[in-house]
Amino acid sequence: MANQSTPCLATVISPIRVAPEPRRPECEIECPERLTTTLERLRQRGLEQRCLRLAAREASEAELGLVHSPEYVALLRETQALGTGALKALSGQYDAVYFHPSTFHCARLAAGAGLQLVDAVLTGTVRNGLALVRPPGHHSQRAAANGFCVFNNVAIAAKHAQQKHGLHRILIVDWDIHHGQGIQYIFEDDPSVLYFSWHRYEHGRCWPHLRESDADAVGRGPGRGFTVNLPWNQVGLGNADYVAAFLHVLLPLAFEFDPELVLVSAGFDSAIGDPEGQMQATPECFAHLTQLLQVLAGGRVCAMLEGGYHLESLSLSVCMMVQALLGDPAPPLSGPMVPHHSALESIQSVRAAQAPHWTSLQQQDLTPIRSPSTYSPEGRPSTLLPGGPEFKAAAAKAEAALSSLLDQLRLHPTPPVRMAVALTALDTALALPPDTLRQEGSAPQKEMQAWASLHEALAKDETLTALGKVLHLLDGILDGQVSSGIAAIPAPAAAATLDVAIQRGLSQGFQRLLCVAVGQLDRPLDLAADERSLWLNIGGKEAAALSTCHISVPLPETTGGFLNCILALVLPLAYGFQPDLVLLALGPAHGLQEPQAALLAALLRVPAGGRVLALVDEVQESSPQLAGVLVRVLHGEAPPSPGPFSMASPEDMQALRHLRVQLEPQWKMLQVAGETGDKVQAECSGHWGPVLP
Repeated sequence: MANQSTPCLATVISPIRVAPEPRRPECEIECPERLTTTLERLRQRGLEQRCLRLAAREASEAELGLVHSPEYVALLRETQALGTGALKALSGQYDAVYFHPSTFHCARLAAGAGLQLVDAVLTGTVRNGLALVRPPGHHSQRAAANGFCVFNNVAIAAKHAQQKHGLHRILIVDWDIHHGQGIQYIFEDDPSVLYFSWHRYEHGRCWPHLRESDADAVGRGPGRGFTVNLPWNQVGLGNADYVAAFLHVLLPLAFEFDPELVLVSAGFDSAIGDPEGQMQATPECFAHLTQLLQVLAGGRVCAMLEGGYHLESLSLSVCMMVQALLGDPAPPLSGPMVPHHSALESIQSVRAAQAPHWTSLQQQDLTPIRSPSTYSPEGRPSTLLPGGPEFKAAAAKAEAALSSLLDQLRLHPTPPVRMAVALTALDTALALPPDTLRQEGSAPQKEMQAWASLHEALAKDETLTALGKVLHLLDGILDGQVSSGIAAIPAPAAAATLDVAIQRGLSQGFQRLLCVAVGQLDRPLDLAADERSLWLNIGGKEAAALSTCHISVPLPETTGGFLNCILALVLPLAYGFQPDLVLLALGPAHGLQEPQAALLAALLRVPAGGRVLALVDEVQESSPQLAGVLVRVLHGEAPPSPGPFSMASPEDMQALRHLRVQLEPQWKMLQVAGETGDKVQAECSGHWGPVLP
């Protein structure tokens, strides 16, 4: 599917066939209702109507041969003429597989749908897409069906993108709750494909029970470091754990890898309520994960359905992903953003295993730690037994969370206008994206004058006019008429205008306001003790945590340092704070290059549910490149690449580690299990700015 006026999503749905009865009992959950229920939910929410429908086609046998052996393809072709007994016997030769006379046709359509999608994205017909297909594919191997999977849809799509479109770097993200060992085997010696998979592992007790699903399986030969396994060793993990995995493992490696295309093995058995996954991540989490991936590869993201067996959870999770692919703001995440200790152990074990292969991890403290209560392979499996009291309690929690999300979606629909622009010099010159409002209005005169009386710098006519536009934008965001905005402010009044914007936002209903001030901007003294606002200054003279809500860090000197600052400090703080609104202020001499400013705005948009108000001074506004790129990313488009990766300076790394150890007790999303406070405290003592008492 794709937006008709600006194509940005493609969905291909393979025809539905019902397998002969009786099926193998373990295969009952892979049913046609997985697609029919999901498609109906997309229609109910008006998402299918916003998208371009592409027709599925059968993958040719030559295309299947990009991944699978000729003998295996021939064997599957012969199933079309087999009777029930022969099909049952053949199915029994594989693990968790059933065959039907239509299996070969449907599996070719599923693989072909992925190829249609990749072609549409790489030729520019659409920006991104989702293929809703059965059967799934990520367990299928070169010469073997496995785990409901017949042909490896994502692997075939990756090989096709390399062969037909000449791509050299492809990222595959597999968030299905089971390890996609088929993809791993196909690409484990290939440095042109970076494969990331998280999965239930529980020290080998969870299917498919493979030693090579653990963190120390990193690939072979020239592909070492390009297989990234994140094994989850307990059930019940949730939103904070999934986001932490992206921030501390996947995204640092992905930015260094710099993919030309992102393929997603989109299995939603990792969502709340699913009997296979037994996890607690809510559907809106997948909107956040999708938007975090959209800052890569120019936004070229192709997702293909894998698992997902709780129909309500599956259909809602798919809707969340589709909304994100369409550029809609992600709903806020529910629940406390505190990762489980077991998840942090797993994250740190991956970072330690991958550090020899990735510059972005080599400067960090990566000592893995183990907790005897969760690491012992002889310990009790962390599985919730069906019918038991823990299972029933988890199921009840899942149903309540899904019901709450449905209520939230009804009460808080996507704003009719995504963003408003108030740029006095360039407003008429900019080519604005659809659904963008050129703001003409202003706050009432008396209200402007009342707020302006707080600062002498706001007394001039031009500063008062700019303030009125900022206040009007704030009202639009608060009322739900727009989701984001950008405004120009005179440089001499930048700090004063920012102070008023913060106070006005807090007084009018925003409960948590994150202000990211870049450049020479100081936090207003009136807000020093107000924990409803979190002030983060990028470009300060020194690394300093004056309080848990007043943080300053120097602007990093390199691309690697900037990315590390965003992924290891800014975004963990933002997700921990869960802001209602982000104010992004680019002050005088902010020092950001246009791609860096765009990336920062695009990433801050995710935890804020799209509610970002960007303030640029009038000198910066005169640059159409900066203003234009900020408008586009706040509208939901992908930012430009930040440029070639370069290692962070030792000074930048030390500054970040100093801040993290001071802030971790309050901000749990900063935690990475192996980084010990005493060690960092000793290294940083005497070198940096003020710290928390």
